[in-house]
Amino acid sequence: MCLTILGACVKLQSMSIWFYLLLLGYALFLLYRGRGYWAWVAPVAIWFVLAMVQGRVPLNCLQLWLTLFIMVAILFGFKPLRRQIITRTIRPLLARALPRMGETERIALEAGTVWWDREIFSGNPNWAELFAFQAPPLSSEEKAFLEGPVAELCNMLDDWEISHRGDLPKEAWSFLKEHRFFGMIIPKQYGGLEFSAAAHSAVVTKVSSRNIATAVTVMVPNSLGPAELLLHYGTEEQKDYYLPRLARGEDIPCFALTGPEAGSDAAATQSIGVVCRGKYEGKEVLGMRLNWNKRYITLGPRATVIGLAFRLLDPDHLLGDKTDLGITCALIPAHLPGIDIGKRHDPMGIHFLNGPTWGKDVFVPLDTIIGGAERAGQGWRMLMESLSVGRSISLPSLACGIGQLSARVVSAYGMVREQFDTPIGRFEGIEEPLARISGMLYMINATKKLTLGAIDSGEKPSVLSAICKAYMTETMRRAVNDAMDIRAGAAISRGPRNILASAYSAVPIAITVEGANILTRSMIVYGQGAIRCHPYVQDEIRGVMEGDLARLDRGFFGHINFVLTNSARAFFLGITAGKIGRLPYIPLQDFRARQHLNNYLRQFSRLSSAFALVSDAAMGTLGGKLKRREKISGRLADALAWLYMGSATLWEFVQQDNAKRDLPYLRWCSIYCLYQIQKALKGVLDNLPNRFVATCLRPIVFPLGSGLRQPSDRLGSSVSRSVLERMQARDYLTRDIFLPESSEDGLGRLEAALAKALPALAVETKVRDAVRAGKLDHAPGDLLLKNALESKVITEQEYELVLEADQVRNEVIQVDAFDPESIAAFTTHLKAE
Repeated sequence: MCLTILGACVKLQSMSIWFYLLLLGYALFLLYRGRGYWAWVAPVAIWFVLAMVQGRVPLNCLQLWLTLFIMVAILFGFKPLRRQIITRTIRPLLARALPRMGETERIALEAGTVWWDREIFSGNPNWAELFAFQAPPLSSEEKAFLEGPVAELCNMLDDWEISHRGDLPKEAWSFLKEHRFFGMIIPKQYGGLEFSAAAHSAVVTKVSSRNIATAVTVMVPNSLGPAELLLHYGTEEQKDYYLPRLARGEDIPCFALTGPEAGSDAAATQSIGVVCRGKYEGKEVLGMRLNWNKRYITLGPRATVIGLAFRLLDPDHLLGDKTDLGITCALIPAHLPGIDIGKRHDPMGIHFLNGPTWGKDVFVPLDTIIGGAERAGQGWRMLMESLSVGRSISLPSLACGIGQLSARVVSAYGMVREQFDTPIGRFEGIEEPLARISGMLYMINATKKLTLGAIDSGEKPSVLSAICKAYMTETMRRAVNDAMDIRAGAAISRGPRNILASAYSAVPIAITVEGANILTRSMIVYGQGAIRCHPYVQDEIRGVMEGDLARLDRGFFGHINFVLTNSARAFFLGITAGKIGRLPYIPLQDFRARQHLNNYLRQFSRLSSAFALVSDAAMGTLGGKLKRREKISGRLADALAWLYMGSATLWEFVQQDNAKRDLPYLRWCSIYCLYQIQKALKGVLDNLPNRFVATCLRPIVFPLGSGLRQPSDRLGSSVSRSVLERMQARDYLTRDIFLPESSEDGLGRLEAALAKALPALAVETKVRDAVRAGKLDHAPGDLLLKNALESKVITEQEYELVLEADQVRNEVIQVDAFDPESIAAFTTHLKAE
């Protein structure tokens, strides 16, 4: 038999090598199109047909091989048979390899929805679907609120005064209550404003550009807290009682989640409630005796009602057979005996209300549980489902507000502040950070807009919300640091003139709350995304856990086909620079812009396939250990995040279709994101423990090498000049912030100075040109200007224009100075607090 097979192989050598290449190409084509089963069945069947026609293979060998081929094809192609023979056999093996999923993990993974993140994980994003998506616009009522009460609120806020007072002024608190700022998410039937996510975000963004303490005060009651939980899970009686009071500001809520022993991980909390009988308001009722120790609770020092997360125990089985009912959420009146509340933390001197709370043997009836006694033990699910929306709005909006403020300040300062008779914004050393601020701002503005549009369209994007929180606040951190560098000494001297001091101090707060970014990046983004967004992993895990062979079969063999398809896609898109990929037709007005857009679409599609493949390789080789390999999961989170933020940038560019204004930003953001994705994937391959798999993957993922680069100096210069010199671009980038009156210290006077400096620059350029042409001799600034006037190089009106510009320039570059008594009084005030 061996000699017969050997002879057949010799005879087959006479067949053309081109035939085998054709078969291989056909197989790879089928793989590229996602037809993994037919990618081997069809070419082998063709080979058998040709072998029978040519008659070069002994008939007995051919019959044996054909029989084996048909049996294997039927075994893998006939699903009922495959399930019983193959899937049933591999189930125990997969049970050991796949990550085990506890109840809390399962609930967290089921929370929210998946949206564009699923497309990214598919390796073949549907760009036509993304570009067809329209974010719902603000209503006329929402616009009027932004232009009316929000602007009025901003006008009454003084950031420097609030930093001295340690709290918002009384009139600001009254104004917030009167105009229902605490009820933006509460329906109108309960007295709230019932705003969209986009409007909620716009309010936070505008207020944060004026005073961060006020923005936090506004955003917390409208984010994860009592109102949000009541809306989705509360009883009708609870809604009717609490929601109108919350909307009016009659009750000030806080939500006590974080404890010293478990951080924000409610599942590990040591705050305990025990079901028992006791007296409440003079009556003996079935209730809970609560003990808790919480810290970092925003609005806690002034709260009248505490949303509390705790573990509920029923040792006497008064509610049923279970002893540990699980995480539970309840609303606790803050005045009850045993509650200690009112002390304050000092979060980086920003002075929003934040502090600890303790409860010692606090007895409350069971109807304080949100949703009533039947909701006991469902708190973890409530928190996970609510967090997916709130995390998309509050801190990303604050990040955009601070980012826009930073860009507005340094773009003006870069043109007003001069060194060597030249605006500092035109120095290459300033252009680099300014381009970074502007480019990243365009990106996070687009990300916020796209994500809010998804929420207002009914999505609850749990994975994308984690990306928004972590990566938008990190981007804000970089923008503020760059802005501080550009402002230099003026940035580190606190006072009414310093516009960025509060933003700089607030950065670590945004980075830390709602899950520190280190945790979010290394554990949450990819940890949830790998299972939640992957098209097959959930079916595999559920199929193994539940013994559902049909689901396991669908997931396992679908996953194999998925890996092979993405291998083919990643390689061929990589080797052709994505040129063989299908692209939707985008009817942009500017042909050059369409070319750039199509090029970036090809690259993002290629790296989406590469990401999906590398992700599967990491999951396949590490299995359940991947949860503990946080550096690798963090890099995969980076790739996923930059794929999403890059997608948002492309979407925003298409929606606006304003190439003259936006093309430099599209190019800068796309190139930056693509480079970051490449860096993340390369980092995974460099550090994947299974070196054989990593070595095999590298030529597939990067067949032409890792050739993507960061944005060039020339492109950065183009972006920087755009925000410095094109007011339309500057206004669009910073469209959501509050602009004070021109007479106000800080941003107001800086804006006024810019308005005078820009026309004066043209006159100064004319004078310098005259010097270069030999019409004027070199001289110090004022003397040179007088000589230019006397020589009629400039007119009297131009001369006055420059003098006036110099005067306002000199004013806005000054920094605050205080007499010793003022500094002493300020220090004494802080000590008293």
